[in-house]
Amino acid sequence: MVLTVAISEKAAEKIKYFASKDGIEENVGVRVAVKGGGCSGLTYDLNITGEVVESETEKVVEQHGVKVIVDKKSYIYLVGTELDFSDGLNGKGFVF
Repeated sequence: MVLTVAISEKAAEKIKYFASKDGIEENVGVRVAVKGGGCSGLTYDLNITGEVVESETEKVVEQHGVKVIVDKKSYIYLVGTELDFSDGLNGKGFVF
């Protein structure tokens, strides 16, 4: 098991696309948080940002030119997962 949060190349490209639509061209990141709620008891909150600063309360992993920023409380739920982008029959969107 990989002890990090991975991001697929497809997800990274979609994040860069959405970031560019928001005028973010450099230091592209996606802030990921896990919160209580939803059918499985958890919901996932994704926010694209151009402000990525290392801190003691967040873990930052960079792959394919995109930084994934996860707060330490959410990290325990996401470790070993991969953020991907699906455009299949069940709809389009980011999936873990």
